[in-house]
Amino acid sequence: MSTTFSDEVRAFLDAHGDATVATIDPDGAPHHALVWYLRDGDEIVLNSAVGRRWPANLVRDGRVSVVVSDGGSWVGLRGTVQVIDDPVVALGDITAMAERYDPANLEARKT
Repeated sequence: MSTTFSDEVRAFLDAHGDATVATIDPDGAPHHALVWYLRDGDEIVLNSAVGRRWPANLVRDGRVSVVVSDGGSWVGLRGTVQVIDDPVVALGDITAMAERYDPANLEARKT
């Protein structure tokens, strides 16, 4: 299933930082984690070190929910993931996230 984000949703996602990702633990319980993200067109890119629970959950069961909030307004997304475990792609993604989350860049987004 593919979804096209509205311009308003794209702008909100670009302007805000942290997301909460919800996955499903092996016992069926929900698991939440605060994560960095990138918007790539109409997709959300997440990146994590191997061994953390939420990415392991996504490898096992690709259903995911992501919420981005500014404390008053929020955007909720849900869907399935495509796991990409290419180290070159992963390095590029985390480098772009580090740039996005650099404190100077975060301040610039607020203005």
